[in-house]
Amino acid sequence: MSGGGTRRWGWGGGGRAESQRAEAQAAKDEAAAAFYELDTAQRDLRISIETLAAVDDSPAARRAVTEFTEFGRRIDQVSHEYITAVDAHDLDRDDLDAATAGRARQDLTRARDDLERVRKDLERFGRGLGPLLEKAETQLARLAPAVERARQALLAATNALDTVRATGLRADDLAARLAALSPELTRLNEGAGRHGVRETVQRADRVLREAETVREEASRLPERAAEIDRRLSSLRTRAEALHNRTGQVEPVLSELRRRFTVACWEDLQHVPEQAVRAVRQAEERLAEARGARQEQRWADATALLSTVRALLNDADEAVSAAGDRLRRLNEVSFDHSGEVEKVRFAIRDAQRLAMAGRSHPDPRHAGPLDNAVERLDRAVAGLAGRHPDWWHFVVELDAIRETVAQVVRDIRQARAAGA
Repeated sequence: MSGGGTRRWGWGGGGRAESQRAEAQAAKDEAAAAFYELDTAQRDLRISIETLAAVDDSPAARRAVTEFTEFGRRIDQVSHEYITAVDAHDLDRDDLDAATAGRARQDLTRARDDLERVRKDLERFGRGLGPLLEKAETQLARLAPAVERARQALLAATNALDTVRATGLRADDLAARLAALSPELTRLNEGAGRHGVRETVQRADRVLREAETVREEASRLPERAAEIDRRLSSLRTRAEALHNRTGQVEPVLSELRRRFTVACWEDLQHVPEQAVRAVRQAEERLAEARGARQEQRWADATALLSTVRALLNDADEAVSAAGDRLRRLNEVSFDHSGEVEKVRFAIRDAQRLAMAGRSHPDPRHAGPLDNAVERLDRAVAGLAGRHPDWWHFVVELDAIRETVAQVVRDIRQARAAGA
């Protein structure tokens, strides 16, 4: 047959060549389909891997990224072999013989098999990423709401600050803290594409917390100012009262000196000076606190007021010490038998508790109680004479009471542990 561009039919093996050509072409088509499927699977999984890399920095996620990179090298290799096989065989040649067509079919079939094997391995790898991808998608789902919550929190903090300032409170420190969040808002607006999903979510959460703190403190600021005003007034009144009470210490000391031995009042000699000094220092700090309040230095005002309270407590304790000493000495010097009987009763009560359920007391308890009896007897005996040391007597009775109370606590703890 004749005609331009037509293949010759050939005789003696030409039909076999065409059959091999058809099989080779089918193998080529199958290899092309396998190449396309592998390329599609790689591109689809690359999106997941890029998401994973942007969101998850865990060792498992890093291993997944590394394995995908290794898959990329395998895919490049089998793709290169496929392209080489396609380029090596022109299946449209008129003089294509059966042997050449057979080799083409074998090469293309082998390329197809390699492509499919890598694709199946890649799909299996992708299925194993399920938990990691689910976690990453959860992070992505948090991204937009987290950023929006941060923006709303900044807006709420700004509005709260404006409201407070409208009342005449400057709130400069809160304004400075809010201004410091401005660069963070800029980074949030730049988005996760520039800073990463995980970092952006963390930044949004941090901005949210700090903005809410500013808003809450701004909302409480009027109440805080009012509380400082109340404390200023209360501590000023207390300082004035203590100033007046310090004048009562000297008469009390005079009576102690007149009626009791030196040992009963010697340690109180510096009480008037201590009380006056503490009150004076408290009044100085109080003036500083008022200045801090007027300048709206809230933290300074609060700290100074705490110092004022501590100083006034010291002054109150010093002033009260002299009066309490005189009262107790009057009580025991008038009739000490009542105090003695109270201590004896406490000792006997502890002894009964120590013997409860036992034929012999525990030496750990019996020893201190026996010693307490002896100490009490010595304290009473020490009152003999014209001018007894009543204060030593009072202090010793207090010490005996504490010893007995400690024994009782030890007994009860031991029995509770045994139960």
